[in-house]
Amino acid sequence: MNNLNQKLAIRIGFAGLAPFVFLTLACWIVHPDWLGALIKAQLHYGIVILSFLGGLHWGVVLMAGGANEKETKKALIWAVVPIIIAWLFMSQMLIGFVVQVAGFIMTYKIDKRLYQSYGVPEWFINLRLQLTRVVVGAQIFTFIAANVRTYPSA
Repeated sequence: MNNLNQKLAIRIGFAGLAPFVFLTLACWIVHPDWLGALIKAQLHYGIVILSFLGGLHWGVVLMAGGANEKETKKALIWAVVPIIIAWLFMSQMLIGFVVQVAGFIMTYKIDKRLYQSYGVPEWFINLRLQLTRVVVGAQIFTFIAANVRTYPSA
């Protein structure tokens, strides 16, 4: 990837954090009547991003041309696991955050190993770490807001 595309990928990656950060801040400043909707939006966006991260594995596997069949199978299966788990806990808002935080951390750790085996550039793995830190922080602070602030039942 040339330097221009790398810079663009980094910018887009950080732009993808905007909804996480905005929704977290909003959970702390809006009227409690809005809190339920913001919490749901944060959980939905988390699932969207987990899905995107899973999709990256499919792209990497396809580009690698199935060089290692065992790793390819693991990557394709792993690509859907965090999404399914997060989706299962979607209706339980507060537990959903715990599951997503664990999912984002676990996804980064497993992705780092899988990406290295496929030769994904180090800058991308570093970017993933930075983005994961912000996402996990946003999810944790939204979880705290959901427990500290009073909101009507959804």
